[in-house]
Amino acid sequence: MIEAKAIVKSYRDGDAEVRVLDGLDLQVAEKELVAVVGPSGSGKSTLLHLLGGLDVHYRGEISVNGSRLTGLSDRALAGLRGAHLGFVFQSFHLVPALSALENVLLPSFFAPRPLAPAEARKRAEEVLARVGLESKRERAPAQLSGGERQRVAIARALFGRPRVLLCDEPTGNLDARTGGEIIQLFQALNRDGLTVLVVTHEDRMSSAATRVLRLREGKLFPEGPPP
Repeated sequence: MIEAKAIVKSYRDGDAEVRVLDGLDLQVAEKELVAVVGPSGSGKSTLLHLLGGLDVHYRGEISVNGSRLTGLSDRALAGLRGAHLGFVFQSFHLVPALSALENVLLPSFFAPRPLAPAEARKRAEEVLARVGLESKRERAPAQLSGGERQRVAIARALFGRPRVLLCDEPTGNLDARTGGEIIQLFQALNRDGLTVLVVTHEDRMSSAATRVLRLREGKLFPEGPPP
């Protein structure tokens, strides 16, 4: 479902080149729940941005669901993201003035072929129900708890019916109990057939994965099976 070969990503720091990813390889099979772990600054978020086509400045090759990202135009990348990928971030990135339902509906306004309004609303209600928030669809983000806001963000990521969910520290802003509930939700989505890749520095998130990889010195190394 995800394949990255010989990925090199560097930044300039004055006259020096800082190499964040150094010949990295990654393969994620369909229906896996993979955690990439490492400390802050190790390049986890950078890797996720490359895999999602949000950053195109790198060397190497990346494919998602059989589609090659490398060399695609911005328009083609946007189409691929809309067709195959969902994103969940540590900061929920909800629009404060919109209801939970309206936040979930946002992707429909940017789709190349928008759904009819009634169909879009029905789908948004379905994914809100999937994350357990059907009764709070009219509430604004300020009226929701942190865990509920993250559930809205997950529902928004599911709106386009992606094949892959890319998650950047999705439990980083949540307490232990709420974070545990979100982890259980990811596991349930994975059991339903969704491929999930999570970058995290938290043991509680990596312990839920079917496979754990550690990012170290710009490369990925397999860890033992999670406890």
